[in-house]
Amino acid sequence: MDAKAKSGRPRILLVDDDTDLLHLVSVRLRANGYEVNAVDNAEKALAQLSIYKPHVVVTDLLMSGMDGMALFEAIQRKHAGLPVIILTANGTIPDAVTAAQKGVFGYLEKPFEASVLLSSLADALQHGGDIFTSDSGADSDGEAWRKHIISRSAVMDAVLRQTKAAAATDVSILIQSQTGTGKELLAAAIHAASTRRDHAFVALNCAAIPETLLESELFGHVAGSFTGAQRANPGLFQAANGGTVFLDEIGDLPLTAQTKLLRVLEQHEVRPVGATETIPIDVRIIAATHHDLGKRVADGAFREDLFYRLNVITLELPPLSKRREDILLLAEHFCRTLAKKNNKPLVRFSPSAAQVLIGAPWPGNVRQLYNVVEQCVVLATTPLIARELVERALRFKPDKLLGLNEAREQFEYDYLVRLLNLTEGNIALAARLSERNRSEFYNLLKRHGLDPAQFRKNWDGSAA
Repeated sequence: MDAKAKSGRPRILLVDDDTDLLHLVSVRLRANGYEVNAVDNAEKALAQLSIYKPHVVVTDLLMSGMDGMALFEAIQRKHAGLPVIILTANGTIPDAVTAAQKGVFGYLEKPFEASVLLSSLADALQHGGDIFTSDSGADSDGEAWRKHIISRSAVMDAVLRQTKAAAATDVSILIQSQTGTGKELLAAAIHAASTRRDHAFVALNCAAIPETLLESELFGHVAGSFTGAQRANPGLFQAANGGTVFLDEIGDLPLTAQTKLLRVLEQHEVRPVGATETIPIDVRIIAATHHDLGKRVADGAFREDLFYRLNVITLELPPLSKRREDILLLAEHFCRTLAKKNNKPLVRFSPSAAQVLIGAPWPGNVRQLYNVVEQCVVLATTPLIARELVERALRFKPDKLLGLNEAREQFEYDYLVRLLNLTEGNIALAARLSERNRSEFYNLLKRHGLDPAQFRKNWDGSAA
């Protein structure tokens, strides 16, 4: 059991060579419910990472030996995505811009008010997740097979426990779930956890191949067996010999191909199109569908004997609406991946945008979430993705009139975001324009989870 499970408190790794400040900040953080591991240099911090498994790292910039930016870069090489907040008594706007461009979560100038640090920590915890456990614990305890499945929900944990048990056998598996839930990802994880992991994993979407070519793709063909067949093709089953074949959308497989597939399952052999002899093969079949195969059997569209052959073990992936605790975790993971893919600065979802993500119905499941995040990352012009951008990507329209309190909160949040964009994160100017003193303005930002550092801009005016 890790430290968070024992204490129930977020873990902060605090790094500063000023021992007085280290003690003062540690006391303040512990008084606000955080668990703190305080060290006085970056080398000690790196040694503590895998042992302490912090949720956020807070480090001074200028330290003897390795400085704060070097520590951040070392952390990113080993634990990409772990939020790092940098503190400095010698901060300049170019330093902050450089830090933000490299992916530093926050950049605070000393002396700072405790409320500002606490607000930054709350934001980092909300958007950063727990990279040591959230991504399925894939790098430890023999869990590498599930490393691409991003989840921390109990319902997915239950499915993955069933998956690992099923993977240890060699029987056929049917994955029954809605479109876009990640059926191929789960099939690949089954293969990775099986004794066939060192052989090929070959996937085919049965609904994406024309019926006239499907049998050739599955079972192969000999040269000259049909018009255009100038060369022999071994087919998918021979290509995967010794490994795993994943047949997605099996419910759309034509009846003629179903008959041949049944022979593969019963006889462990294939006969290529145009051939007179069969070829022995050794493959495991994982099938998937969003259809109710039992109903398709009753309708005469699917062979009953094939259904029972495929349905030895059934796994059901939950829709995204049933694993809402994974939505922000997946969204932030997609943000990092897409920012790198599109050569864009790293962006994060504002609290109100995150609220829309969590509350959306997601009929398209994880695939739809990926598309929404991709649109937001590409179109974002500020470091914080606004609620309106998410709603536009979702084509979402509120189905009821907001209550007065909710409408007031939404107006206040939008006003603060607009003000911070206008002043480029200058707190003194923003407070003056809002006709509030700095303390009141900081409290407003804290209540809405806004970090002014994220609104500072480069000299050319582009978002940091």
